[in-house]
Amino acid sequence: MKVIMKNGEIVESSFGEELGRNALRHTAAHILAQAVKRIYPETKCAIGPAIENGFYYDFEFGFDFTAENLSEIEAEIKRIVKEALPIERLVVSREDAISEMKKRKEDYKLELLADIPLDSTISFFRQGEYLEMCAGPHVVNTSLVKAIKLTALAGAYWKGNENNQMLTRIYGTAFLKQSELDEYIEKLEEAKARDHRRIGKELGLFVLMEEGPGFPFFLPKGIVLKNLLLDYWRKVHEREGYVEISSPIMLRQELWEVSGHWDNYRERMYTSEIDDMEYAIKPMNCPGGMLVYKMQPHSYKELPIRMGELGLIHRHEKSGTLHGLFRVRSFIQDDAHIFMMREQVIDEIKGVVRLIDEVYQQFGFKYHVELSTRPEKSIGSDDDWEEAIGALKLALEEMNLSYIINEGDGAFYGPKIDFHLEDSIGRTWQCGTIQLDFQLPQRFNAEYVGADGEKHQPIMIHRVILGSVERFIGILIEHYAGKFPVWLAPVQVKILPISNAFLDYALIIFNKLKEAGIRCELDERDEKLGYKIREARLDKVPYMVVVGKNEQEANTISVRGRDDGDLGNMSVDEFIRRI
Repeated sequence: MKVIMKNGEIVESSFGEELGRNALRHTAAHILAQAVKRIYPETKCAIGPAIENGFYYDFEFGFDFTAENLSEIEAEIKRIVKEALPIERLVVSREDAISEMKKRKEDYKLELLADIPLDSTISFFRQGEYLEMCAGPHVVNTSLVKAIKLTALAGAYWKGNENNQMLTRIYGTAFLKQSELDEYIEKLEEAKARDHRRIGKELGLFVLMEEGPGFPFFLPKGIVLKNLLLDYWRKVHEREGYVEISSPIMLRQELWEVSGHWDNYRERMYTSEIDDMEYAIKPMNCPGGMLVYKMQPHSYKELPIRMGELGLIHRHEKSGTLHGLFRVRSFIQDDAHIFMMREQVIDEIKGVVRLIDEVYQQFGFKYHVELSTRPEKSIGSDDDWEEAIGALKLALEEMNLSYIINEGDGAFYGPKIDFHLEDSIGRTWQCGTIQLDFQLPQRFNAEYVGADGEKHQPIMIHRVILGSVERFIGILIEHYAGKFPVWLAPVQVKILPISNAFLDYALIIFNKLKEAGIRCELDERDEKLGYKIREARLDKVPYMVVVGKNEQEANTISVRGRDDGDLGNMSVDEFIRRI
């Protein structure tokens, strides 16, 4: 597949390569815009980039655009692909670009041109009658985009600013082959069926309310699930030598100035005034952990100190980015901060990697690793950054763990290793991270007394495994499609008496299971057994226990598994052992 690069050079690239995928999908965005302009000539075009798994284009329509309009646009898209229009790159002066965009009444393009230096040249891509101001890359002909599907509609503010015009964003995806598109659409349908927002509501786990956008309410069964997850987290961390702390949710502005958050993270922090002083609600737990470390002198003999915190944090997210439990404004982060000597860094990184691997395997996740380097907005010396990046690389290489470099995506205080886990339908999620920080210990004047009797600065690891606990729960809901493994299920067993005549026996079974620590419910409704079974299946409970005359006389229970069907009759003790 031939690709026109940003400099006009034509190179070969396959759809399996990022360059080829992006070029094809960027071209698909232009085809979408061309189709829109053919059908609705007065429409104003904004921007249309390729994104992960597809593309989008933002438009200002002069009417109320709805999903019903998409079929007409898709039909025109197919015609443009069949026309096999060659795509060519043009370079013009800024003055000529402005003249062309004025002629075409493209106000948003003119606004973009206004920000470009006067003596600049501007690249355009042309396909048939459609001319788009664009840097590229693109494929060389519209006929290469053999499979396009428009997938969604959304609102989007121009330039992401809520004070600007609200535009209509049309999402789509594109592939070289129809079979690949069909497979992708099938995965989308599967993802819809697993939507954690719907399943979470149906199973009584959590709700999102208008009174608190981005602030989830956890319901009784959701709290059981969350606590089971946190109990597991505490168990493995206690085994690994972590101590747990809890720092305040709100601390004075001066702390965040010292940490660097006030200068580098201020736009995402909530603030309040108390006693004529400015406070910030914590967006991260690390400064509180640093204060705890500094409460008393430390010796090299104590290091490493592994300090965990399940801290409630708040971050201001724009309303348009909020999405179920995946993007919220308030969440628990399973933080830990490890204070250590330089010579302990490699072993501590390896220890965290092993722990993350264990936890992800517990839930059946595969994962891949990315190493993120220094971002444009950062603190610290070049030497510190080089040493930190080198340490992360060395630890991964000594563990024979393959990784890719993600340039410029580190935290403002240090590079990081990110773990992208893969769920049961092949989607990836960034959850775990290991961040190596030389800066906060410097900024807080953290110290320990070394073997030489002198004071030294510790090195610090920031790390999470689950990440946002709320987001991880959302991922688990979709990963399991609500069918949680027995140990994690909020309700493990539903007891279903055939009729009210057997309620007393059912209650005996219920009490025995409860005494054994098994989470169970007794369905006391005067309903037919088939109805009760259907309800239990909808609740995705791992086991149903049916009791009637035969079970009562034999002092047994009839067991049905959510995944295994009829498991036959057994004693209560045998069933308890099974669970």
